[in-house]
Amino acid sequence: MTDRGARGDSPSAPTDRAIGRREFLRAATTLAAAGVMLVGPHAWAARALGGDSSRKRLVVVFMRGAVDGLSVVVPCGDAQYYDQRPTIAIARGVGAAAAINLDGHFGLNPNLRALLPYWQDGTLAFVHASGSPDPTRSHFDAQFYMESGTPGVRATGDGWMNRVLAAMPGRHGATAALSMGPLVPRILTGRAPVANLPLGRGAGRPMPLDNPRIEDAFDRLYDSDDALSRAYQEGRVARRKLLTELAADMREANHGAPPPNGFSGDAARLARLIARDPSIRLAFVALGGWDTHVNQGADRGQLANHLKPLGDGLADFARQLGPAYADTVIIVISEFGRTVHENGDAGTDHGHGNVMWVMGGPVRGGRVYADWRGLSPAALYQERDVAVTTDFREPICRVLSAHLGLGEEALARVFPQRPAATANTAGIVGA
Repeated sequence: MTDRGARGDSPSAPTDRAIGRREFLRAATTLAAAGVMLVGPHAWAARALGGDSSRKRLVVVFMRGAVDGLSVVVPCGDAQYYDQRPTIAIARGVGAAAAINLDGHFGLNPNLRALLPYWQDGTLAFVHASGSPDPTRSHFDAQFYMESGTPGVRATGDGWMNRVLAAMPGRHGATAALSMGPLVPRILTGRAPVANLPLGRGAGRPMPLDNPRIEDAFDRLYDSDDALSRAYQEGRVARRKLLTELAADMREANHGAPPPNGFSGDAARLARLIARDPSIRLAFVALGGWDTHVNQGADRGQLANHLKPLGDGLADFARQLGPAYADTVIIVISEFGRTVHENGDAGTDHGHGNVMWVMGGPVRGGRVYADWRGLSPAALYQERDVAVTTDFREPICRVLSAHLGLGEEALARVFPQRPAATANTAGIVGA
């Protein structure tokens, strides 16, 4: 989400002549792709405006590509980590290149130093040796299962965040669930209405439908009380609302100057949008580039170059939320971890267990939650990967229960056939 483009002519804007069929169809086909409301299986917009008075919210950041959790939260106290990674291990000890001590055993990647204050104030926690019970090492399948919330089941047609929205009490506005990106991802796909808004410079860029002549044509076409017309009308309301809030944000941030490109800027703008609009209850953003097969690096290199802007962006997000941080939980996940042993290209290959991040005012942090069994060959999954000892659905369910107030019946709808809870993440989030 960054600066809005000018409202003047563009290649997609019609001239003063009557609107032709091509322009009309172009507006229709770009209605969803350019960032209007993609709702349910077919519609453009949300069904109901208004909503719940609660201000509690959940933000999910998905690191696509399988981040190396052992380089995020480093098991410095395990000698096997250093034996298996002669060139890419994060150093232990002191200094700018060393892992930042968390609890005497685990350390934080030094490129995530911006998050240290949140660990110290007890609002940042990690769940190590977590992940999906499904053994796949396919990015496509693993992401599908994490987003659907049904590991090993390909038939699931919706995403768990969409089911969360449907399970939350009350009626929800057109922007109750927001996806940052050009398309609505699987995790938010489903029957409940969802809004999406592109990242970066595309966030406020006008679409053909924003042209008054095309807008008027569509308004006349969908001027009735049928379901499709109501969806269109409510989608227009939602888009106007988002663009108005974005314009106000741009006027106030940095004295009108647009913030810098990249995740940090997008995260800060999302935070200001949430702080301004309490009707936003769920938000999702995906970041790529975590598949580090070659030249992964240690405190510097490919992985470090991705971790630093992510950490800085999350810190900016928390700061920009202001008082709203007290009512927000952020979960950072990735589809699976990576091998313990570095490969011949100074990288890591597809693994299994990983680390989840849980951050926010209600989080009982300053702790690595884990059933940690070490990195000896006998403790590893297939003698190569961190074993999954905490199902990824467990900490999420604790957030949904303690933070968003979902009961057991609702949790069963969000995550059907989930395993019984363990004590691994008990108390990670307060009510």
